[in-house]
Amino acid sequence: MNYILFACLSAIFAALTSIFAKIGMKNINSNLATALRCIVVVAFSWLMAFITTDISSQFARLTYKTVLFLILSGFATGASWMCYFHALKIGNVNLVVPIDKSAVVITMLLSFLIFPDESLTYMKLLCIALIAIGTFMMIEKKKRKSSKAKRSAILYAFLGAVFAALTSILGKIGIEGISSDFGSAIRCVVVLIMAWIIVFSGKSYRTVKSIDTKGGLFIILSGLATGASWLCYYRALSTGPASVVVALDKLSILFTIILSYVFLKEKLTKKSLLGLILIVTGTLLLVIC
Repeated sequence: MNYILFACLSAIFAALTSIFAKIGMKNINSNLATALRCIVVVAFSWLMAFITTDISSQFARLTYKTVLFLILSGFATGASWMCYFHALKIGNVNLVVPIDKSAVVITMLLSFLIFPDESLTYMKLLCIALIAIGTFMMIEKKKRKSSKAKRSAILYAFLGAVFAALTSILGKIGIEGISSDFGSAIRCVVVLIMAWIIVFSGKSYRTVKSIDTKGGLFIILSGLATGASWLCYYRALSTGPASVVVALDKLSILFTIILSYVFLKEKLTKKSLLGLILIVTGTLLLVIC
């Protein structure tokens, strides 16, 4: 039953990624913070690839199509991270994370349109409806003075979800014939390059000297949490049933909400709590069906 422990740890570390990033970006440009975090994530992704695959044989299996779609998936991943972490910087975790989790809905709809073997059943439509309604319920009305920042956070969170969905679709095509771990490692390198190009083009690198010890520490911790989440997730998948592991990993939204209350003092209203229940229910039903 060790896979249950590792799956739960994966969800906890995924939640910590958001919390640490939120704290670390308080006084740091979000693009610069993402680029710094990418360095840690790339190290972890290649460590995972070396542990789980034969790197030399994986390179031999690369085709032009594989490389193209991995690069496109990397760009989508980079755009998703940029949007998501910018949304986290300007908005509450309780608002941003549920919208980000709606990526699973967008992914399903795109899969149905792009892949002929993907079917959209009535149960899946019900799950989509539950997640969509739950997400809408968690978008609370705030005071007017904060409405502009809130709208921006919602927009960036939604764009992050769209790009995350594209990451999955493009990545699915890109990893045909190669290990998913190896594909993820290549994609992360693309994300790292993209992130630093954006940093240098926007000249946000000039603010690196203004990063204090606390901010830098939490950005590093965010990257380590991401890597730890991936390692635990794939360790769980290697020893346990995928349906159970994926379901437990998706519950990271619960841990995120709990941790946001503990560390950031963000509270849920009754309406938001009901929305959270709908999202979790829809997610679990989606995995089961």
